[in-house]
Amino acid sequence: MHRKASFRIFVTRREMLSVGDVPDHTLMLTEMEGTPIDYSPGVAGEFVTRRSVGFHDRIKGDGPMQGYATTIYQEGVVYSKFHGEKMGAMTKGTWEVMKGIGKLNGLTGAGVFTVRPSEKHGEFILEMEGEYELK
Repeated sequence: MHRKASFRIFVTRREMLSVGDVPDHTLMLTEMEGTPIDYSPGVAGEFVTRRSVGFHDRIKGDGPMQGYATTIYQEGVVYSKFHGEKMGAMTKGTWEVMKGIGKLNGLTGAGVFTVRPSEKHGEFILEMEGEYELK
């Protein structure tokens, strides 16, 4: 089944360390939470919450990132992992379901995402789409 969704996500915690090998090279660990902008409930019911943790390796603001997300619905939870690349204001990448529980037990899926800044400081727009299968 093909699904699309968009979320407003915001930074709840961020730690950044300078690497020091070249100017503006940093490692950053972030925690983000989000709420849906455009989302249609599926078999697990209404959206409850979304939290992600990510690791970013940036030189002058650009570079790779990877992390994990937990999305909780009324009757199920999805754990997923993601990889992306930030270039300029936009981050593009891929995601993959690691595991589903509750009504989402046996869920598989993968897709693509983009993240771009919103007008509000520390807030971003996450757009995702992909293919899911519930076995």
